Amino acid sequence: MTQTKEAEAEPRLFAFARVASAVLTHFLVVILTVFVAVLARPGTSWFSWHPFLMTLAFSFFMTEAVLLFSPNGSLMKKFSHKMKGRVHWMLQCACVTCASLGLATIFYNKHLHGKPHFTSWHGLLGVITVCAAAVQSLAALPLIYHSLVKGWSLAKIKRYHATAGLVTYLLGSVSLLLGLTSGWFTKSVGDAAWYLAALCPVLCALVIMNQVTSAYVAKKRFQS
Repeated sequence: MTQTKEAEAEPRLFAFARVASAVLTHFLVVILTVFVAVLARPGTSWFSWHPFLMTLAFSFFMTEAVLLFSPNGSLMKKFSHKMKGRVHWMLQCACVTCASLGLATIFYNKHLHGKPHFTSWHGLLGVITVCAAAVQSLAALPLIYHSLVKGWSLAKIKRYHATAGLVTYLLGSVSLLLGLTSGWFTKSVGDAAWYLAALCPVLCALVIMNQVTSAYVAKKRFQS
């Protein structure tokens, strides 16, 4: 009897942890985006738009787009999967738009000051991430308009999309982390604030990784 109660308590504990982590992720992406916005003060210079737009893109929009499919923390739980897919795609498009604008502002800012482009790991990985996010958004169209891929297995396309999306999300998280090591950010915050800020993309990446991989494993078990 005692073993049965312990077995029931364990799944409940895991379920609570999953819900708590999803809710925490919602808060973290908002907090980090607002924090960077306060530091950067977008509109005060060309550069000020870059950290704000990139954080808005890869911390807020991309994370919220993936969390729409979370069984524990989705803000659209009562909506159909089709509706979630469309909103997911719109959020991804917002992510790509903000990221492209952020890339354009830093490119123009460096041009104004006569500085070389893409000389750091942050710059190089940032360009790759923006391109990957754009390609991922375009590649998602067949999942919305199935007629574009007649004869193809939608299940396989979804798996490929989820895998590529996870890789793109991780690229975005690493880009954000590298951005937090920039001279501008390290000079703007203290040590404690820096570590707290760095924890945000790390914790969010862990939650998103768990969500995507768990969904994939669950489908494989169901199919087998």
